[in-house]
Amino acid sequence: GFEKVTKMIDELVASLKQEQVDDEDKKEYCAKQFDVTEDKTKELQRSIEDLEAVIAEAKEQIVTLGEEMKALEAGIKALDKSVADA
Repeated sequence: GFEKVTKMIDELVASLKQEQVDDEDKKEYCAKQFDVTEDKTKELQRSIEDLEAVIAEAKEQIVTLGEEMKALEAGIKALDKSVADA
């Protein structure tokens, strides 16, 4: 009787200790995965910021090129007029 109960309690304690070890392993794994995910998120955020800067710079260049084209077109028209008047 009593030995059987003691054995069952010992088995339960052993089972609970193993569950605790398993839980600690899972917790450690999850913590590492959170760190990896956080690092990747920061890296992607930096990439997004870099790309946004490149896009903004490209938009500025488009505006500048458009203005230069207008100036060149005006110069061509002026040249054409001066040639026609000559």
